[in-house]
Amino acid sequence: MLPKATPAPIRTAALLAAGVVLLTACGGGSTSAAGGGDKTSAEGFPLTLKNCGRTVTVKAPPQQAVSVDQGSTEILLSLGLADRLAGTATWSDPVMKGLEKANAGVERISENRPSSEKVLDKEPDFLSASFASTLAKGGVAPREQFEKLGVPTYISPADCTGKDNSGGGDGARTAPLTMDSVYTEVRELSQVFGVPERGDALVKKLQGRVAKATDGIDGSKASLLYWFSDSKAPYLAGCCGAPGVITRELGAKNVFDDTHDEWPQISWETVADRNPDVLVIGDLSRTMQTAESAEKKIEFLESNPVTKTMDAVKNRRYVLLSGQAMNPTIRTVEGLERVAAGLRDFGLAG
Repeated sequence: MLPKATPAPIRTAALLAAGVVLLTACGGGSTSAAGGGDKTSAEGFPLTLKNCGRTVTVKAPPQQAVSVDQGSTEILLSLGLADRLAGTATWSDPVMKGLEKANAGVERISENRPSSEKVLDKEPDFLSASFASTLAKGGVAPREQFEKLGVPTYISPADCTGKDNSGGGDGARTAPLTMDSVYTEVRELSQVFGVPERGDALVKKLQGRVAKATDGIDGSKASLLYWFSDSKAPYLAGCCGAPGVITRELGAKNVFDDTHDEWPQISWETVADRNPDVLVIGDLSRTMQTAESAEKKIEFLESNPVTKTMDAVKNRRYVLLSGQAMNPTIRTVEGLERVAAGLRDFGLAG
């Protein structure tokens, strides 16, 4: 979950630009790509993709892209494309380990959702996002606004495949999310930038990590609760988003698997009644809502009269995850690894 320009936890109202800005088209010839031995090429372009109900055509590999959600940015950085990112925005956590140097060279145009004017100031030739709400009314701006200016847009398939975003909140899953949606995003973005070999290599690496994390584990005796943010009206994971991927891979049970909402707000009385064995806690660095950090969350759990008698609290069975590990991104694998390690430590891995 991320900002309402991510999922539920970031309810920042971004301004919708009123004016129209003309862009200068950025070139897309063959250039050497940093971070890998392969080369980018215009071969296979223009490239046309079906993306979240829209047809997206990219005329040449982007050279001046902007990524307006952290999850999307981390995929591009992992593909060795920092030199072709003109800007990034909307962050809830420190950058993924191993990407610090690459990320340091990319301008962060906003910690939260930027205005469309800030994005257009970078004269982007491609725009990517993790959430449909980011490129919609109330977010940075609707996709149509950028497409009319000749800027192709891309949204993570994980936020629209088997998901209904037409209602309030963070949407609801009509079908359980799988890692295939994340792998599709990696492969499609690598194709867009003309480096498909890097996409295949990254997917293979992620698949290997999933296999290693789940090898020999049986979490069927464990019930889990995922808390993203807010202590007053907590955002907790429903059945079928990224936490659902983690839970299913481990054979465990999410105590709120009876709701398809992505991040429903549920009372602490109901949480205490369900009494999960393990609390998976979001450790966020942002300061948009109450109890963002794991430290604040645990302080609340151990002092609140409703929650402090829960078995998981009394036994301090906590697993701490970054916010991005709770979102459908490449860091969902990081979340899987940490929850698996926690179940083993707690003697709940079979």
